Amino acid sequence: MTTRNLAQNEQGTTMVEFAIIVVVLFTIVFGIIEFGVLLFDQHVLTNASREGARAAIVTRVPPLPDRYTHPVTGVGQGVIDIVEKYCQQHLVTFGDSTLPTTDVVRNGTSFGDDLVVTVTYPFSFLVLSNFGLGPITLSAVTRMKMEE
Repeated sequence: MTTRNLAQNEQGTTMVEFAIIVVVLFTIVFGIIEFGVLLFDQHVLTNASREGARAAIVTRVPPLPDRYTHPVTGVGQGVIDIVEKYCQQHLVTFGDSTLPTTDVVRNGTSFGDDLVVTVTYPFSFLVLSNFGLGPITLSAVTRMKMEE
């Protein structure tokens, strides 16, 4: 076997090895990117729950208009609006229109009473879902005390 024939055989081997390695490499790269987006979205949910809780605990004199208080459901709907607006502006959704679910629990409206805002969001992977990773539920809980 001549050196020329040996070099041609090795070129084919190199292409096969590259094809095998590139799949693993791209899977690792996209996995790192998607877990980075997952951590970013978790951070956004935490901040959204904080924004909603901050808006709800402050006593307003005179009260703000219906921007924070829904005429039918009370303060809770206003907090939900604030959380949804924050999430719409900051969540990385890759075109998914799913909004987070927000629960607001008050122990009262007096000074020192607890207010708990819980935000949950189903995070779906783009590439890693092909490897059996289904949606992951992200959640954030913020507890604050009512102010005077």
